[in-house]
This record gives sequence, structure tokens and C-alpha cells, in this order.
Amino acid sequence: MVISMRISLRFLLLFVSSVFLRELQAESLPGVRHFVVIGCDGMSPDGIERSQTPVMHGLMQRGAFSLHARAVLPTVSSPNWASMIMGAGPEQHGVTSNEWETNKFEIEPIVRGPGGMFPTIFGVLREQKPTAYQAVFHDWDGFGRLFERASVNQIEHPEGPTNTVDRAILALREHHPELTFIHLDHVDHAGHTFGWKSPEYDAAVEVADRLIGQVIDAMKQAGMAEDTVLLVTADHGGKGTHHGGFTMEEIEIPWILSGPGVKRGHPLKTFVNTYDTAATIAYALGVRPPAEWIAVPVTEAFEKAR
Repeated sequence: MVISMRISLRFLLLFVSSVFLRELQAESLPGVRHFVVIGCDGMSPDGIERSQTPVMHGLMQRGAFSLHARAVLPTVSSPNWASMIMGAGPEQHGVTSNEWETNKFEIEPIVRGPGGMFPTIFGVLREQKPTAYQAVFHDWDGFGRLFERASVNQIEHPEGPTNTVDRAILALREHHPELTFIHLDHVDHAGHTFGWKSPEYDAAVEVADRLIGQVIDAMKQAGMAEDTVLLVTADHGGKGTHHGGFTMEEIEIPWILSGPGVKRGHPLKTFVNTYDTAATIAYALGVRPPAEWIAVPVTEAFEKAR
């Protein structure tokens, strides 16, 4: 009888603890109300180091970062953008090439959520925080098929990086989105045209740096700078004029995080994979990740991890 009561009490305590932890995880990090991701297609870490990039270097001085984060294989755009927002790899979400569509694939996703696809951070945020304003601005048209469009309030595909950032800035000022995703495509174009180590490529990285600075200025003007976590990252690097292979130049990507509660000037010791981005967004905004995600939040980046 005593043993039975002890066992029952133990399970009760475990149940209460699990409920408490779930509720705790449903709260955003202190001081965090917004998350902005700027993804620069094809931007390699050595391109950042080699070029004149005062904005990104300033973010590293004020934040936590890795210049050795990794993409997933294959090192092409769709699988990697999908992994970034889906919290899993191609083995789970089934996006294995740039030819992928919701009705055209080689690997079935292990689960299908809203929109008939593997759940993304946009769908998860919409489910758990129905009133959250979400905005996506993508310079590459292919990005627009990788998420549950019905979950996002504002989706735009402007032409060129400058127009893309201009439209995102307007949304930051007018709507103060909880989650903003800005995709820039011009760095990848420079790599394919001139090579990943060319002066033209470096110039494209410098343009990205200036555009990132404009987004930061807009966040300040919108009164969002103090409660917004900003992440600058990429989908893959490149070698020669190509990517998609199995080299360090293609698989390593930058991952630069700054904002409230983020450690300052902190090189991350934790290994970061691109799919950890989704889990980190969920962690910061207080969203419970789906069980099917394999991603883990990069808690080392924050001063006081839960």
C-alpha cells in the first residue's frame, strides 16, 4: 500500500513537472517580442571575413555567432531553406532538390501538417499564437513554396535585394511582425556568375552587409530594436562557380545572432546546424516545437537559458 502510494505520488510529481515545463516553454524569452531572420543565399563565411562587412562584424561583436555552422546535404537551396524553417533535415521533411513540390517529391515527409507539408516555424507559430503577425519577403521565387502560405500574413516576392529589403522595412514600420523572414538572392547569383572567391562576389556580400544595416536602422525607427532578436545566416556556400557538392566551402554557413538576452562577442562552441534555426526561433518566441523536429535551440547563445 505504501509502495503503491509512493509510486502514485512519483507519477503525480512527474506529471506536474512536465506540465510546468511545457508552460514554461510556452513563454518567450524575457525582453523578446520579435524575431527577424535575414537569409543571404549562397553567402559563405569566408566571403564575410574577406569583404568589407562592418555591419555583420558589428553584429558579431554585439552577439553570439558561428562561422562554421553547417548546411544539410545536398548543398542546394530548397533542402537548406526548408531545413532552416522546418527544424529537420531532408530525411524528415522530404525536400531533397530544387525540383521539389508538395505534389512532386522522391521522399515522403514523415508527417504532413497544414498546407500538406512538413511543419515549419510559420505554421507552428500560427497554431500556438494565432494573432502573431508574420511576414516573408523572398528575392528567390522558389522560397515561397516551402512554407504554409495560409499561416503567413504578408508574403511578397519583390524583384531584387533592394526592393526586397524596402518592402520588409515598410512592414517592420507598419506591422511590427512577431516573425519576419527576409531572403536575399544576389550573393548566390554573383557566385554562379563570377565565382565564390571573385571580387564581384565580395562586392555582392558588401551589398548584403549594407542592406542588413538598413534593416537594423528600420528596426530602431520602428521601436523594435530593444526587443527583437536578429539572425543573419545563409543556406549554403559555394566552390568555383557552383554548389551542391560535398566540400567544406559549400557546407559551411554563417550564423550570427544578436538582440535582447544574447551574449555579446561570443563565438559559439556549440555545433550549429541550419535546422537549429527553427528551434532557436521557437525557443526565443515561446513556441513548443513539434515532436518531429530534430532541431535543438542554440541556448548557448543566450545569457540566461531556460
